[in-house]
Amino acid sequence: MPALYATSIKSLPLVSKGKVRDVYALGDDKLLMITTDRLSAFDVVMGEPIPEKGIVLNQMANFWFDKLASVIPNHLTGIDPANVVTSDEVSQVIGRAVVAKRLKPILVEAVVRGYLAGSGWKDYKESGKVCGITLPAGLENAQKLPEPIFTPAAKAEVGNHDENISFEKVVELIGEKLANQIRAVSIRLYKEASDYAATRGIIIADTKFEFGLDDLGQLVLMDEILTADSSRFWPAETYHVGSNPPSYDKQFVRDWLETAQVHGKLWPKTAPAPQLPANVIEKTAQKYREALNRLTQG
Repeated sequence: MPALYATSIKSLPLVSKGKVRDVYALGDDKLLMITTDRLSAFDVVMGEPIPEKGIVLNQMANFWFDKLASVIPNHLTGIDPANVVTSDEVSQVIGRAVVAKRLKPILVEAVVRGYLAGSGWKDYKESGKVCGITLPAGLENAQKLPEPIFTPAAKAEVGNHDENISFEKVVELIGEKLANQIRAVSIRLYKEASDYAATRGIIIADTKFEFGLDDLGQLVLMDEILTADSSRFWPAETYHVGSNPPSYDKQFVRDWLETAQVHGKLWPKTAPAPQLPANVIEKTAQKYREALNRLTQG
């Protein structure tokens, strides 16, 4: 199947084009969400697609929505995306789109960390804390935390970095009751997913969830969940405390970009991105497919 870098649905009004997803309106109460093969790193969208990445992400998210449906309602409607577009547009939605309920988004990213990694490890080295949460002394890079922690972020406009915020700030933004509910649900989702992934040889180091409110004010899980884009997946067989394990997410691209040069200088992590070599594209596509296969195929 050819890669899909950008959609061109004409039969429905465009709502938004994100870093990866193109969203179209379906009446007043539903959305058609299409996961393209675009990849963003350091908040910059790469110029080349990763073939089938969108299909893999869509299948992975749907797998988790189904597995965790008993924890909280989600945005899926069950409507076949192929039935809401014209016949010449079907190729853009097959395997990579969902019809979702239109919700009032809560502009807080619910990040849960079960291991010290990435910016969390950097914070801990400097302050002994992660996003204001004090942790035991003497922890190492990639070490499992005594308990998963909730480290929310405020959602930024496309192209800007999300900003880590305290739980108290979340309470200020959305109210204490909703903040407590999101924290509790997020940690439960993470624990259940982590326990399952462990049986498939995958460690979920951290992940993020997004929520919205329906017309009745009920909390609903939305967007994508527990994909290789929204989570840090580590193969259990290569994991050891003290160093970053190789991961199933886009870390392979990030590592290449750290040393990529533009006009004889290191790429400054601003648009435009340097052109990805064919071997980096293929290796990244392979990582995404491997994660899906390990999680879903026994």
